[in-house]
Amino acid sequence: MDVAVFSTKPYDRRFLDAAVAGRHALTYIDARLDPTTAILAGKAKVVCAFVNDAVDAAALDTFAELGVRLVVLRSAGFNNVDLAAAKRHDILVARVPAYSPEAVSEHAVALMLSLDRHIHRAYARVRDGNFALDGLLGFNLHGRTVGIVGTGRIGQGVARIMLGFGCKVIGYDVKPTRTCEVMGVVYRPLQDVLATSDIISLHCPLTPETHHLIDAAAIGLMKRGVMLINTSRGAIVDTKAVVAGLNEGRIGHLGLDVYEEEEELFFEDKSDVVIRDDVFERLLMFSNVLVTGHQGFFTVEAMTAIAETTVANIDAFERTGRPVHVVA
Repeated sequence: MDVAVFSTKPYDRRFLDAAVAGRHALTYIDARLDPTTAILAGKAKVVCAFVNDAVDAAALDTFAELGVRLVVLRSAGFNNVDLAAAKRHDILVARVPAYSPEAVSEHAVALMLSLDRHIHRAYARVRDGNFALDGLLGFNLHGRTVGIVGTGRIGQGVARIMLGFGCKVIGYDVKPTRTCEVMGVVYRPLQDVLATSDIISLHCPLTPETHHLIDAAAIGLMKRGVMLINTSRGAIVDTKAVVAGLNEGRIGHLGLDVYEEEEELFFEDKSDVVIRDDVFERLLMFSNVLVTGHQGFFTVEAMTAIAETTVANIDAFERTGRPVHVVA
């Protein structure tokens, strides 16, 4: 099938080419998908989109006119897709429901360790010939309480690692899992998780219910000096409220791999331009904040799984008219 692949980088092409093995004709498009670039799909019957592509009603209107029948996401989240518009145009939407939960789990823990032991600051100091330890005092993870909000596969991975460190792990999820309970995770109401955790790690999908789940009121419940980690979706956190929490000392450490306004920033080299996002720039001024550019998924294993599942969705659609992992 002819497939238009948006928001592509060299690494996307490497893994998709390996997975497709010549079975489909992939046209790689560097541009991010939005209503103005949707026309670039051309004659393709399948569009492949990434996590920050805007598969909104206007883009889907264009796809319908072009004859696109399937939008396949190379991501687990689908909050960037107007599902009602897709249904109206009889365009199916498919996703990658799970690729390598360990990749994101391990990245979340890497943020915890880096912040706790000030690895990012120590690295910069040593590069400048400064070997002083003042300001680099950390704490033992052993014995600390870690709260996990969202205990799907990624949250379970974080729980497993933190239990291995000797932490007490408590969790919140609208659907508690037996897997976590067997491991030793104790489920509690969200307010209790926020109020009693030394470290809070977020692993929720972005839904209307979880949008700005971590707002000023939620931060007000947290322990003073809490460490907050978000590797899920940026808009789960109200960034302005978090900045206020950092200013007040309520949040002692902040690790982000996602940001609610990341669409215009992440996955691009912005080193030679002025970033005109005052909130983001304010975040970077705090020495106890560590931001990575949505790279939690970026491992060989995860990229291979994403590409293979994406191609499997296309294969199934060509064969049966329905992808494997359709989004209802």
